[in-house]
Amino acid sequence: MRDEDRPVIETARLILRPLTGADVDAFVDLHADPEVNRFVGAYTRERAAERLAGVERQWAERGHGLCAVELRSTGEFIGRSGLQFWERYGEVELGWTLRASSWGHGYATEAARACLDWGFARLDEEYFTALMRPGNEASIRVAERLGFAPRREDTLFDEPVTVYAVDRPR
Repeated sequence: MRDEDRPVIETARLILRPLTGADVDAFVDLHADPEVNRFVGAYTRERAAERLAGVERQWAERGHGLCAVELRSTGEFIGRSGLQFWERYGEVELGWTLRASSWGHGYATEAARACLDWGFARLDEEYFTALMRPGNEASIRVAERLGFAPRREDTLFDEPVTVYAVDRPR
């Protein structure tokens, strides 16, 4: 996918653009906060570079992936949100991770809603999932606000998760 073909999703307060290798420092910084990484893990610079290369491949091969979430007012990187294809499940997950300093402002719901709407408008998926680790109450509330409901129990990286899902609107 060429840079000019990469989508930019805009909301009232946010700009979402595909993550690239140039975001490695912001990505590492986002996941360095123990409040943030307790459910999603931390990244070394090398591991983050590998992860972002995978994100870029997914954008090129599947036409969707994870986005940087930036404030429209300042351009500040506050997190990531987007669609992640999981080969092992054959499903597309909607995910979001924001800096702790950005929690409580509705940004996670706003970013995730924009990605969800974009995904249903452009992809042929009948539903999207959101994988929740036990105790991640804030993300569960975001998922519920978006219409997700528990669908099954599963494991991800040897950790239990509840798979929430939302079906394509009819």
